[in-house]
Order: sequence, then structure tokens, then C-alpha cells
Amino acid sequence: MNTLLYTHPIFLHHETGLGHPESAARLESIAKALEKPEFAALDRRLAPKADLDTLRLIHSEKHVKRVFDRVPKIGFGYLDADTILSPESGDAALHAVGAACAAVDAVFAKEARNGFCALRPPGHHATPEQAMGFCLFNNIAIAAEHARKRHGIKKVAILDFDVHHGNGTQDAFAKNPEVLYASTHQAPWYPGTGTVQETGVGNIMNAPLKAGSGSQEFRAALTDRILPFIDKFAPELVLISAGFDAHRDDPLGELKLGEDDYAWATGELMKLADQHCAGRVVSLLEGGYHLDALGRSVAAHVRTLLST
Repeated sequence: MNTLLYTHPIFLHHETGLGHPESAARLESIAKALEKPEFAALDRRLAPKADLDTLRLIHSEKHVKRVFDRVPKIGFGYLDADTILSPESGDAALHAVGAACAAVDAVFAKEARNGFCALRPPGHHATPEQAMGFCLFNNIAIAAEHARKRHGIKKVAILDFDVHHGNGTQDAFAKNPEVLYASTHQAPWYPGTGTVQETGVGNIMNAPLKAGSGSQEFRAALTDRILPFIDKFAPELVLISAGFDAHRDDPLGELKLGEDDYAWATGELMKLADQHCAGRVVSLLEGGYHLDALGRSVAAHVRTLLST
């Protein structure tokens, strides 16, 4: 079965202002990297548009209303200093959620074993009640709840290897033993969460990394702690918050990962998915702000997904 690639032109129209790191150029870099002949086998699909009820799987009505009320008719709206809206941001956010849920549906329908969603705005900092850190709605948390409700599964595992801790995803599931959340991230760093003491109801595992940590520390965190944690959990679906800003070239982090680390981590997760859930893996773009490094890292990630 092929690997799915979900994206949509609307993602390029979520404008964040001159000089903002979370820009449309990120997706342009990814699209260029995935134009190469080696990616011809990707099953490329347009992201559908989610409805508001899908957002409410995770987010409160108050939060949903606040975000859409701030979408401007012209110019920019602000949810905080870094989280910016333009006239088409609401539609972009709905298509981002739609991509995540459609990819989940497709792997359960056995249309593919796995998929990658090249989307924006990202999502893992958005809590059930608050947009923050460039994120409007929590795409991956919504996808996890969608999978549990639509497909009747109980156990979803989420791995987040973004340089920033996915505080929003952790908040969404900290009291839910049926969703596992595991994260490697730089600490101390934005948003200031993700200590080893934050364990939820036994379903949360954080493996913070010091500034300057690289391949050795990252792979040890996964091999010694996170992968056994996921293996014991025996998930029915594996989701990846695929942030590539832990790359050594990224301007928003101080970790030292390379493309080979992303390929390795992807492969290890695929092995667990093969053991527990018929290979079902859905990956969603989060961070990654050095355009060339982002393109190379996504290519390594998707190349590994295609290797099934």
C-alpha cells in the first residue's frame, strides 16, 4: 500500500506577517523536496475541510468562537504576540484538521498503511482552551479523538519530536489513560512544560533534552524510555507530531539532530506500528523553520514512510 500525502493550497494563504518564522515558505520548501522522482509513489490528496463539531472533540465552544471571532476581514488579527490570523486563517485551520482526520480514516480503510500531512497552521501548542505558539487548534489531538470515536478504537499513541514540548496535546490527554503522549524536546525552552514529573495518569512520558544535545541523546531517549513505553501500551494507531526544529540548523532551537535521526525515529515507530496496529501511522507537520533543513528532513521522514 502507498503512503498518503495530504495538503491543500489554502495552507499557503494563512499569512503571519513579514519575518514570521511560521510562513507559507515552509510548505513551499516541503513541496519542492517532495517533487523529486523518488516520491512519485506518494498518493497525493487534497485535505478536506473539517466542520466545527470536529474541533469540539478537543476544544471548548468558547475557544472555537474566540479564534473565529478574531479572524480579520483584512490585515491581521492576534491571538497573542506570536499567534497571528489573516483573512483565510480560519479556512486553513479547518483544512488542517480535515487533513489529519482524513488521513486517519484512510489508514483505517486500508487505503494506505501510513500518511504525512503537510499542513499549517501547526497544532501541538493549542490547549483545549487557548491558542498559542503559532497554533490555533490542536490537529493531532483532534485526530486522536476522531480515531477513537469514528473507528471504535481505545488506544492511540502520540510521539512528538518537535524541539518544543507539545503542551496542548499533553493538556488534552493528561487525564485520559487511553491516549499515550510521549515527547522529546529541548528544556528549558518554550513553552516551559514537559518535565519528567509530568506523567498524567501514567500515560504521559517526557524526555527533555539539554541544549546542545544531538543524535546520541535523542536516540537514547527513544530507545531507553519512549519506545518501550509505546510498545507496552500496544497502540491501535500511532500518530506523530513531526516537528523538525530540533535540526542542528534550525533558528528556533538549540538541539543538534540531522535528517538521519528523523529517518531512524520514523523507522522505529513504524516497527512498533507493524507489531501492534497493522502499520497504521499518521504524521502531522508541526515546527521546522530553516527552510532547506525542513525540506531535507521531511524528505527523510517521508522516504522512510514509503519504505514499507
